[in-house]
Amino acid sequence: MQYRILGRTCLKTSVLGFGAMRLPMTEDGLVDRSEAIPMIHRALEEGVNYIDTAVGYCRQDSQYVVGEALKGRRDGVVVSTKNPHYDKSDKSGWWKNLENSLERLQVGYIDVYNFHGLNWKKFTESVDGTDGLYREMLKARDQELIRHICFSFHDNCDNLIKLIDTDLFDVVTLQYNLLDRSLEAGIARAKEKNVGVVVMGPVGGGRLGETGGEFAKKLPDTIESTPELALRFVLTNPDVSVGLSGMSTMQQVEENLEVAARSEPLSMEEIRDTEEAVKKLKDMADLYCTGCKYCLPCPHGVAIPEIFRHANLYRVYGAEEAASQAYQRIIKQKKKDKKPAMACVQCGECVEACPQDIEIPRQLKQAHKLLTGRP
Repeated sequence: MQYRILGRTCLKTSVLGFGAMRLPMTEDGLVDRSEAIPMIHRALEEGVNYIDTAVGYCRQDSQYVVGEALKGRRDGVVVSTKNPHYDKSDKSGWWKNLENSLERLQVGYIDVYNFHGLNWKKFTESVDGTDGLYREMLKARDQELIRHICFSFHDNCDNLIKLIDTDLFDVVTLQYNLLDRSLEAGIARAKEKNVGVVVMGPVGGGRLGETGGEFAKKLPDTIESTPELALRFVLTNPDVSVGLSGMSTMQQVEENLEVAARSEPLSMEEIRDTEEAVKKLKDMADLYCTGCKYCLPCPHGVAIPEIFRHANLYRVYGAEEAASQAYQRIIKQKKKDKKPAMACVQCGECVEACPQDIEIPRQLKQAHKLLTGRP
């Protein structure tokens, strides 16, 4: 296992972090302890010492399972979780989340405590200022209930840099992968400011989590699988401290451990060939839909860009199971403004609005067939 320093925290963390957001589930909606806990133990045994969870993960069962898995193994493990509460008029609600997390994780303190999904708007309206929730973070740290004040991030790069430049945070957890490098300048800024960088979504929300599809055919011959490439790409960036992987099976644990044990980064040739493959695949995906959303709102509630995105995941990136399951959720949820492709009545309004001149009704029919195996 390789290790890096997590910014100004000075914590020595494994380059592979265990993301406890996709643990195996049972039919009754709880985490399958018989599978999940051995997975976490296996990762810890091989040197993984960073584990990340949150209040809502795995139908709010993730923190409980992490706590059970850490019994007798807490020493040396960096525990990260998040607080989603942003109502500064109800500070008791913020504290209730913290107290619940400590209880569920069965720990006396949390190493990396995050504002969950912080963006610039939430920061200015709820976190900053004399009455903001940052003051509650400071109190919790003074009480030694948390060690480091951090945030997970979903916003643009300019706002990431602004948050880093406040000098208020020790670690940021953010999205970064082969398919989305929009935050690279912010990651570099974090390094300059000695803010630790933890990457979530190294496999691109599942798009790089499969080994099939057209993408795999275009990879360098030296790369055995797209999941391997995805994680190695993230870890090749020296400004990244930890790459989180949301592991669902023991096989994924073993594969990720093998990648994290490799000290050599991707070569310049591998990076160049991979970037070319990514460009070709993005061009291929754009033939179907750019995601501009000019076709919305559909008068009949069809979730056009989302359906095309799932079709691209299936067709282009080889994430067949993930794409099909995501589409099935659209079918089962029966939302008025988020209907499946068979709700299309071919009225043609979307075709007139589409700047790419896509024959949307025809493509929807093809996407439905692809994702369900039925006409």
